[in-house]
Amino acid sequence: MLISYEWLKDYVQIKLSPEELANKIEKTSVEVDSVFKRSDGLKKIVVGQILSIKDHPDADHLHITQVDVGEDEPIQIVCGAPNVEIGKKVIVALSGARIADNVKIKKSKMRGVESNGMLCALDEIGFDKSLVPDEWKDGIYFLPDNARVGDEVYNYLGMNESLIDLDVTPNRGDMLSVRGTAYDLGAVFDEKVNFIEHASAPTGTHDTDELISAKADPNLAPIYKLKVVENVDVKPSPLWLQIKLWNSGIKPINNVVDITNFIMVKVGQPMHAYDLDKLKSKDLEVRNAKDGEVITTLDGNDRKLTSTDVVIADDKPIALAGLMGGKDTEVTSGTKNIVFEAGVFDPVKTRKMAQKQLLHTDASQRFERGVDHGNVEAALEYAAGMAEDLANGESEQGVVNGSNEEVQPRVISISSSYINHVLGTNLSVKEIVSIFKRLGFGVEESGDNLTVTVPTRCWDLKIDADLVEEVARIYGYDNIPSTLPITQTTEGGLTPKQEMIRKSRETLEGLGLTHAMSYSLTTQEKAKMFMLRASSETPLQWPMTEDHAILRMNLISGLLDDVAYNQARNVLNVPLYEQGRVFYKQDEDQVRPDEVEHIAGAISGSLVSNSWDQKAKPVDFYQIKGILEKYLASLSLKGHITYVSTDKMADMHPGRTALIKLDDHLIGFIGEVHPKVAKQFKIKETYVFELDLDYLYTAPKSGQQYQKVGQYPAIHRDIAMLVDENVTNAEINKLITRRGGAYLQDATVFDVYQGSNVPEGKKSIAYSLTFEDPNATLKDETVDKAVDKIQKRLTNELNAEIR
Repeated sequence: MLISYEWLKDYVQIKLSPEELANKIEKTSVEVDSVFKRSDGLKKIVVGQILSIKDHPDADHLHITQVDVGEDEPIQIVCGAPNVEIGKKVIVALSGARIADNVKIKKSKMRGVESNGMLCALDEIGFDKSLVPDEWKDGIYFLPDNARVGDEVYNYLGMNESLIDLDVTPNRGDMLSVRGTAYDLGAVFDEKVNFIEHASAPTGTHDTDELISAKADPNLAPIYKLKVVENVDVKPSPLWLQIKLWNSGIKPINNVVDITNFIMVKVGQPMHAYDLDKLKSKDLEVRNAKDGEVITTLDGNDRKLTSTDVVIADDKPIALAGLMGGKDTEVTSGTKNIVFEAGVFDPVKTRKMAQKQLLHTDASQRFERGVDHGNVEAALEYAAGMAEDLANGESEQGVVNGSNEEVQPRVISISSSYINHVLGTNLSVKEIVSIFKRLGFGVEESGDNLTVTVPTRCWDLKIDADLVEEVARIYGYDNIPSTLPITQTTEGGLTPKQEMIRKSRETLEGLGLTHAMSYSLTTQEKAKMFMLRASSETPLQWPMTEDHAILRMNLISGLLDDVAYNQARNVLNVPLYEQGRVFYKQDEDQVRPDEVEHIAGAISGSLVSNSWDQKAKPVDFYQIKGILEKYLASLSLKGHITYVSTDKMADMHPGRTALIKLDDHLIGFIGEVHPKVAKQFKIKETYVFELDLDYLYTAPKSGQQYQKVGQYPAIHRDIAMLVDENVTNAEINKLITRRGGAYLQDATVFDVYQGSNVPEGKKSIAYSLTFEDPNATLKDETVDKAVDKIQKRLTNELNAEIR
């Protein structure tokens, strides 16, 4: 919020410079973004008076003017503004002047005619275009008739006022007004605040409730009040009021609208004015909108409403409550009778509506942070009095209450010993009472105990801790002694789940993968890819970009983005893993999604680089499966891991994908990314896996035991067989392991062949079996019996032909 240093000095004595004041505000209240004057960097810009005008001989839109700038002779300036007029006082940038954006004005010729300066519009001397009143937006600005020719223009336009840009935090909504800031500075400097609003007495002969009525849902607007002013003369505001507004960052509109904005800036109460004669019904209501209702707001945008929006309505919405009024009831130069509106709107509903409608206004900023509930009617009467003074209106008697919450100052009990205990200070009761009185609080003493009455303008102070903070703030944070906290120390450590996650990372990194971290937010399409289980989406209500609109339901799509990023930069060998959360919802009505820990990997290219003793080999299914088996083995799972081929996953290659099960529970999948998906991500052949890490954490584990290295020799046997081509290694390996006896230690495939000399529909597969007795030398006869048993079972159960 922009606030004028000179305006503040009207209400509280300030002995510091603007820069020193800003530094003090930062130390006690809120941050300050900057301190500046609109005249900074400008020079040789003076008041001039147009003496004569004639058309340029070679340009229809240009005029040759003679301008009195207080020198011995008038100067000639060529100007293209459509509103130049003889006798008007104007802004003149002399030759050598510096105007906005550090532009230097020089003598020049325009279409052959000499021009010795420039007649300026407001935006040309540093005003933002959004602050320029509509009547001056297409031409030069006319200064008041009492401006003295030759003077610098800055004082006439308020450009020499020092403006302090406050960065107001959500808990300090009181400082979004001159009144709140003045009271705060009065407490900081221990100075009396002279802040009195004088409202003219109503001059109308009607009661407001004879002309309009209102009702409001207290849950939407605990306070809602109206007041009618008739026979107003709507016109531009006097210059002093326009200066107050544009120095507060608000564009002047007309005297009625400017009154509402002036009061908002001065006392912190947002207001609105309706054209009474444009209301189709003289019965206003604060209610929830109906789904599908539409309102055209003052900014000219049509806004479609839902039942979560809050509106002011007659027979249809005429304003978004706490945000902006509607175009249909706008106060214009033809308006004669107005309705002033002031109230308190629910801060949460206001904030949500502002976010939903992308309509953050000065009013919503204040309603979101809270306003003084005890000053609503006073602000309304103040506005009506100003309308009498500035618009020659007739303020009608009384106000209409649509809702009227009873407002009383809050009373909080606290003790000086508690304050000192929390702050680590030794302040006396007298010092603490003095601080509360400087803040304008009422205080009753009873020994160490204090009963503090907080005025309604400090609505954010509710509990004793708030009072402690106020004492610390006014006493000065720099004056509070530094002390070490006294507390018991506890030894830190990882939880079992954290230990498992850390071990998982170490294992996968030891197997050659690199840790990657992807965004939890993704696109709708990517969120639904590679899913381990069915789930509804979790969209953001107000995503910043379309690429980050949905919470992810897999990790692989993020890893594929990382693979694509690297391969686009000619990094072709990319082995990555990621551990993180995915977000599942049972159905769309579930408010918060379930957060499930997953771990995933993606490998593209080769795991090894070309060297003198080995060549790079593209990763295949069996390499990534070997990595995954090593990882799962490190978890000491008690159950049996199986891999079941599947062609049901649309995003995975139908012939190179397997589901991973722990006993009968699905824990993940592994395989090659479908070529169409790889093309979509613009990546080369890539293999991936993804596991439910939460389930792996809760799954039964077998304790790790030491096993002594065998001291007796092992015996090796090979078995080769012909089997049907649809018989899997898993089936054969399971049978061998089950029937191999107690001494079988390992069974490994060392050859698979299909082709010439092998019947069609068959394959040749060979296994190396290892037998060992840890307690004695194993005899050939024992091994032969085990091998015969295995061969017999292979023949009977799998129809194998032993070779």
